[in-house]
Amino acid sequence: MRWFERLRKAWPRFFEAADYEAASASRRTTGWTPPASDINTLVFRSAETLRARSRDMVRRNPWATNALDAFVGNCIGTGIKPQSLHPDAATKEQIQALWLRWTDEADAAGLTDFYGLQAMACRSVMEAGECFIRLRPRLPKDGLSVPLQLQLLEAEHLPSSETRKLENGNYTRAGIEFNGIGKRVAYHLYREHPGDTSHPLASTELARVPAESVLHLFRPLRPGQLRGQPWLTHVLIKLHELDQYDDAELVRKKTAAMFAGFITKNAPQDSLLGETSQDATGVALAGLEPGTLQVLLPGEDVTFSSPADVGASYETFMRVQLRSIAAGMGITYEQLTGDLTGVNYSSIRAGLLEFRRRCEQFQHQVIVFQMCRPIWSAWLQVAILSGALPQAAADVPGAKWIPPGFAWVDPLKDIKAQVMAVRAGFKSRAEVVSEQGYDAEAIDEEIAADNARADSLGLEYDSDARSGGAPPSNENDNDNPT
Repeated sequence: MRWFERLRKAWPRFFEAADYEAASASRRTTGWTPPASDINTLVFRSAETLRARSRDMVRRNPWATNALDAFVGNCIGTGIKPQSLHPDAATKEQIQALWLRWTDEADAAGLTDFYGLQAMACRSVMEAGECFIRLRPRLPKDGLSVPLQLQLLEAEHLPSSETRKLENGNYTRAGIEFNGIGKRVAYHLYREHPGDTSHPLASTELARVPAESVLHLFRPLRPGQLRGQPWLTHVLIKLHELDQYDDAELVRKKTAAMFAGFITKNAPQDSLLGETSQDATGVALAGLEPGTLQVLLPGEDVTFSSPADVGASYETFMRVQLRSIAAGMGITYEQLTGDLTGVNYSSIRAGLLEFRRRCEQFQHQVIVFQMCRPIWSAWLQVAILSGALPQAAADVPGAKWIPPGFAWVDPLKDIKAQVMAVRAGFKSRAEVVSEQGYDAEAIDEEIAADNARADSLGLEYDSDARSGGAPPSNENDNDNPT
């Protein structure tokens, strides 16, 4: 180690103890020189490669596909739905009825409804890092309940390389145009997907679309971030190599299952072990039957293949790697793989609680804030201008967005806990209903209608809360000692 001592004497300041061990220059940190670039430089430089690899992994890797399906199913489900905050009951009912009708007309492609667009946008944000939604005004002759539709565009429509200063004094960064104070004023989008080589009108022409007509959905990770990165970024290499390892293990098992024997003859013309046939290439074949005792001549030998079994630790290794991938994706191992081995009520609930906090964060900070609220505002404005809603609908333009409720492993315990919280005054019944993904006012109207119908028919049910009876207890409840 003389060379190391000579190096230390030549550059003593280089080897001085750092204030933090992670900032020290030692053997453990040799070669660790990460760039100090800002998030935008890093994303712009690698965005196209990351997106292509992420999409490729989702196309052909079952774990990646299942991870996206699990998150979208929990985050969006049947849709994050609005509840108008207008105080007038009649106006509110009119707004809600018109919105319900418009949701079936929202998709400019006509493939799904508004809540299907939510799911598609959420999946695009995960797979590609971002998604764009164009607000497309329509003509009265199009026959829509509200002359407005939505067009989803993939991240590739906005070129990461489009960065320059414009003649009007503005500038573009990664396809986004900013004015002098750094406000987004437009997006420079490809008219068609640049990767769609089968389109008869395919071109690389860019169209300048005003920012008020485009919604940009992505999960910002650092201050000042302009564009998103795929959620698979942290696990792409691991997924790629684990997929190769799993395929290699499958081939190894297949090879090991191919039982074969090899016979050494004294002379090529000898007939051994009942040899009676040849394969397509003329190679002699011999067979064995159960109970056969074959006598070999001196010098003859029979050797059977015995491939080495190196997969004894396969299951443990795969489980550890998949847990790492699940952590990098922000979901649980059980959701990624469907493997519920060793899971009990407490462990699965603890894992789901953390996962659902992440879902709620993404729901409110990205889907609701970046997508739902701007669309509701634009829809309400167009509905009033087109005469579909009265001007009074603009008095209170806001809406409460209700995400789908989460179903628990043991709903009985959770319902009892909710009842206790309401009776103790810790929660309102409306809040409990909203947590289940329903509109409290709509539930009340349905209950009132049920009660009126039952009274008119002279029916009585144990479930009628007006009787004042306590809810039935479950004698077999696991929480009760036996």
